[in-house]
Amino acid sequence: MNILFVGDIVGKPGRELVRKGLRALVEEHEVDLVIANAENSANGFGITKEIGDTLLEWGVDVMTSGNHIWDKREAIDYIATEPRLLRPANYPAGVPGRGSYVAQTGDGRAVGVINVMGRVFMLNIDDPFAVVQREIEAIRHKTRLIIVDFHAEATSEKIAMGWHLDGKVTAVFGTHTHVQTADERILPNGTAYLTDAGMTGPHDGIIGMEREPSLGRFLNAMPSRFEPATGNPRLNGVVVTADDRTGRASAVKRISYSESELHELSLRPAVRGTAHLP
Repeated sequence: MNILFVGDIVGKPGRELVRKGLRALVEEHEVDLVIANAENSANGFGITKEIGDTLLEWGVDVMTSGNHIWDKREAIDYIATEPRLLRPANYPAGVPGRGSYVAQTGDGRAVGVINVMGRVFMLNIDDPFAVVQREIEAIRHKTRLIIVDFHAEATSEKIAMGWHLDGKVTAVFGTHTHVQTADERILPNGTAYLTDAGMTGPHDGIIGMEREPSLGRFLNAMPSRFEPATGNPRLNGVVVTADDRTGRASAVKRISYSESELHELSLRPAVRGTAHLP
């Protein structure tokens, strides 16, 4: 089985990359299930029902999030009714939404998705290392394939989570920093790992935002209004191949496509003589 994880979708530029390129990526990499971090999809901060529903229509099967999940007030109601939108499982008890979901592929195979958030330089919420274990136990009887989105700032905390879950889940993919790392590998007990899947959005800004307001924050410490940048949009992500009987990963591959590369990819099925999804 091949599972595509799309790095943090930032604003309209990121959504447009998904709209234009996701179908082609699914065909090119023979993807069975698509997971995407969508917490920055609404103008760079949060998510709305309209945007979430649209991402699902475009082919995303499960949406994960992180510290920006509540930035749009309507997300509180939306997450209560849409099980395919996850918030970090280690938010305190009583918070709306859920931290895990078991999705079904087109041919009926089950894939578990768990979302947890780090605490180093982040909110001081519940222990992600303990909570993720509980989430795994809660869905293990349904599937051996389990993907974890660890939304965290510190590289050390992400790497620690990878080792913590080696052999217990199919993959641990980091999100939040918006910069794709080059350390993908399969750990000794069969868990695929990548410190950060990167960002699906404009790469000529500062982690997706316009440069000048972001620079101003560093230069003069004054508050600034951040808006998504527009230049050099790229879709970052990672594809993991795994055995659905054992849950062990057999391959992991980083992907990074420009808008033009996605367009070229979308034309390839016609050249090969195969039907391309609309």
